[in-house]
Amino acid sequence: MADDAPEILDQWWTELAAALGVEDAPGDIAELLSLAGDAAHRVVRPAAPLTTFLVGYAAARAGGDTEALGRAVATARELASARDSAAD
Repeated sequence: MADDAPEILDQWWTELAAALGVEDAPGDIAELLSLAGDAAHRVVRPAAPLTTFLVGYAAARAGGDTEALGRAVATARELASARDSAAD
């Protein structure tokens, strides 16, 4: 990743959130990227965007706060880990 990637991602997050009208969206960019990496490596690469979309959707339906997001991330990680373990 480029040296300025974190700054660019922060800017993109802010710009996209504003354009979507969700400036108050909870989320930790590093955690979401880590989750995408888990899905890509433990399931299959195209699972990364699907996983992050479904986690966000589930969190929104569960109240949209930081706790809801944390629960959805944890669930996705557990499933990805279980799939990876089953492949061993």
